[in-house]
Amino acid sequence: MADQEAPSLFGLCTFAFVPSRDLTDTVIDELSQSLQKYGGEVCARKRDGSLPLATITHIISNTIEFPQYDAAAGMMIPVVKSKWISASLAKNKQAQIRPYTPDPRMIFSDIHLSCADIPERDQDAIVGASMAMGGMYSESVTRLTTHICALSMDHPKVKMAVEKKHKCKIILPHWFDDCFKLGKRIDEGPYLLPDPEILRVSPDDSIEPQCSPYLDGATSARPDYIPPPDISEGRKLHLTIFNEKKIMISKDLDMRDRLSRIVVDLITAGGGQITDSAVECDWLVCRYRDTDEYVMASQLGKTVGNMSWLFYLIQTNTWSNPLHRLLHYPEPRNGIPGFQDMRISVSNYGGEARIYLENLIKSAGATFTKTMKADNTHLVTARDNSEKCEAARDWNINMVNHLWIEESYAKCELQSLSVPKYTHFPPRTNLSEIIGQTFLDENKLQALYFSGGPEKPTPTKSPAGRKRKALDITDENSTVDGPEPEPEPPSTAGPKKSTRKTFDIMRDVDDGENADAEAPLLKRPAVKASVYATPARNRHVRSGKENETPSTVTSSGRSAKDKALGRLSSLAPDIALYEKEKKRSLKDGHGPWGGKRAADLIEREHLNRRPAATSPAAAGDDKDGSKLEKRPAKKARPTLPEVETRVILTGFKRWVNDINKEEADRKKLRDMGIAVVQDGQPCDYLVAPQLVRTVKFLRNLSKGAVVLSSEWVEDCLDKKQMLDPDEYILKDKENEKRFGMKLETSVRRAQANKGHLLSGIPIYCTAGIKNGTESYQAIAEANGAIFMVYGPRSGSTIRPTNPEDDEGGPEPVYLLSTSTPDEKKLWKRFEDMARKGNMEPRVVASDWLLDVVMKQEVGFEKKYLVNNFFI
Repeated sequence: MADQEAPSLFGLCTFAFVPSRDLTDTVIDELSQSLQKYGGEVCARKRDGSLPLATITHIISNTIEFPQYDAAAGMMIPVVKSKWISASLAKNKQAQIRPYTPDPRMIFSDIHLSCADIPERDQDAIVGASMAMGGMYSESVTRLTTHICALSMDHPKVKMAVEKKHKCKIILPHWFDDCFKLGKRIDEGPYLLPDPEILRVSPDDSIEPQCSPYLDGATSARPDYIPPPDISEGRKLHLTIFNEKKIMISKDLDMRDRLSRIVVDLITAGGGQITDSAVECDWLVCRYRDTDEYVMASQLGKTVGNMSWLFYLIQTNTWSNPLHRLLHYPEPRNGIPGFQDMRISVSNYGGEARIYLENLIKSAGATFTKTMKADNTHLVTARDNSEKCEAARDWNINMVNHLWIEESYAKCELQSLSVPKYTHFPPRTNLSEIIGQTFLDENKLQALYFSGGPEKPTPTKSPAGRKRKALDITDENSTVDGPEPEPEPPSTAGPKKSTRKTFDIMRDVDDGENADAEAPLLKRPAVKASVYATPARNRHVRSGKENETPSTVTSSGRSAKDKALGRLSSLAPDIALYEKEKKRSLKDGHGPWGGKRAADLIEREHLNRRPAATSPAAAGDDKDGSKLEKRPAKKARPTLPEVETRVILTGFKRWVNDINKEEADRKKLRDMGIAVVQDGQPCDYLVAPQLVRTVKFLRNLSKGAVVLSSEWVEDCLDKKQMLDPDEYILKDKENEKRFGMKLETSVRRAQANKGHLLSGIPIYCTAGIKNGTESYQAIAEANGAIFMVYGPRSGSTIRPTNPEDDEGGPEPVYLLSTSTPDEKKLWKRFEDMARKGNMEPRVVASDWLLDVVMKQEVGFEKKYLVNNFFI
């Protein structure tokens, strides 16, 4: 069966590949064979290297740096990485698109996340934000899992991943928090368990700046030379990026004659042509955004870049969108408004990142200073600790990271310093690793520098025209729910064509629309318009059909009604067909689902559940569909009695392995006014068969809950009424003698202690203790203790104190431990740490804590010391 279904995995799908450095022709051939084997079709590129977008359904590319990416997005053609094919084959079904997008703005697109011991609300926030940014979530840990978000290595998910040697990273939730705040993905290294750097190393320690691949060839808007191309020794330079492209080099570049000749020779040798027309060119290379060539080419949808972008194409022989790198696009001649009076310095950035920021600051119109003085206005820093940072705090100079200057330049306006991500500095991360990832905002560029344009800029078949049309469609799709523009007066020149045909089924017949989008109106007798007609309220509607005649009715009080009547008349055939479908009988089995058919089926199900039967006359009416039986009123739910007693059960054996019986008994108890609540919630009684040292028993005993025998619940259920709980107080002489306590006395002490029995007493617990640290932590913290886990990598958490400075004398500090060899190694180090802090170390068995809580009285005997207990 699987063999028959396998070939149809990629059926009806047509693929096209975009080669890149990590998607070579050899890899493409192998993937093409896999796609064709499972029913897919692979489409070759055209002679000019472009993709046949009209015939393909998927684009396989590991980058978005190819010319037709925007057009593909406008046509809603998914662009996925090559990993998507492998994931689909592994699942035997097509994988989701979002997790495999090559768009770098989807920062978690390669992450398959699972969460361990994370609070529920924090987990929901992390999972939701990660999936919105391209990630995937799974409740269980599988081989596909790349990250496990956890607070420790003790969770079962983490232990299983370690035992099975899964190649996934165990990471603190702090990493997700920092990524969300910055909107960028930073290195996971400092956040990895079991020994995260952010918890081990001081934030003030130095960090080596990291190189960002996004700055390659994009550190300056006006380079002085052409970088050497990426070719191996002995091979001749052969450029294919300029093949069949018309390129215009603007005069405002002011290139030297020799450099200009070299560039022209390289373009022509690569199959390109040099033109002087902004209308005929495919690419425009210029320096500033205010030239006539720039405005014309931008309005026509041409690709516009600067000299740095051109040199990058020559160096790499691969396509790059100039909008994706800030210094690959022409710069504003007078900078960004608001930057002219600023003096900006840079700290903690090195190498290419520092050169890039220096040039970006100058392009924005500000003054860059290598050294910082009191007259500086801003400091751009990758971390919040350095000599310049200290001086900035002393001199009250604004301190921000590079995202502020990048987004100000990208959005063509000064950004507010109050945005949190501009002043966020992760403790063990140098932000130079995420520099250069900001894209220019094309909508802002169009609004400020090349708004408007000629009516017929280019033939409809030109690539630039198709690109601009695709972008316009994308903009329309993204603003479907936006405000309706003001209606224009009816044109007398003739019918006006709509740009795209839309189909709006659920259209409101009372909406007033633009006259240009109306259907032809039926002829009606002229009605005299009222002089004081109430104006119609503007409402959002969609565009109408193509080739529709404008309304000839002048603007008046009757105009909206006439339009509505005309539209209703045009919909009359569809309405009649819909009414006919509603009356279709169910006997033939061909009735459409929904409408009357769905309502009748639901109604019959309700009627079958009720003992009362309908009359024959009513049944006949229902069959004909002419009359509908009036739906009976819903019966009011019986109200439950108020909760009089809240109980917590522990060790209750009546419901073991019988969930149905447990649910039924809980409902019976609730009907009596007894609510069985979960551990941790307020309760009146603790119900147990005998004295036990479980976590639930000890936690609720610490709250002062009266302990009842399990027989109370049994008798209440058997006699179907709530009995007097005072007659069922737990009496267990045998275990009282065993534990050396009296239950009545312990309850009285617990009510007096109010959960503060161990208040202020530090209790440590070895990480490898039997039964885990969580149970002992719950018991200790329920009694107000200061609980901490002590492990091999735990640092000193007790401040060194001289005995002369401590007036009260040494106080005890406890370490709960067993006698395993690994735990014995911790005893000496713990004792030394305690004595340096002028405290008395006591390494004890866990029974000390259990007995103290059971008695509700702090005490200590030497028999609890590990050297005496484990003999």
